[in-house]
Amino acid sequence: MNKKRPVNLDLRSIKFPLIAIGSILHRISGFILFFFIPVLLWGLHASLKSQASFDSLSQCLANPWLAFVIWGFVAALIYHLLAGIRHLLMDIGIGETLRGARGGVVCVFILAILLIILVGVWLW
Repeated sequence: MNKKRPVNLDLRSIKFPLIAIGSILHRISGFILFFFIPVLLWGLHASLKSQASFDSLSQCLANPWLAFVIWGFVAALIYHLLAGIRHLLMDIGIGETLRGARGGVVCVFILAILLIILVGVWLW
């Protein structure tokens, strides 16, 4: 093994291809979902516990910052779902070429942006 090969560890100087960016965002959205699903399950439990806990949770959810956090969670969910569908399509042989993979990532980005904007308009 050649130990004198150049090593570039500065991530700001590396130009990632669009497909790599889509894959990294898919992993980040999965990470966000992993940590927010227990919080949402707790909220569901609190809303079903009693009328008083439901009213208390409703007052908390009226906070605009919390609505922004929920919008972020839904945005991660939308992107992760669309990217997951893209991966499933690639598993059955659709979009396996470099051109097809690029087109799939662009479609996922466009659909995700549109749906995330629609959810943001719906929430506010």
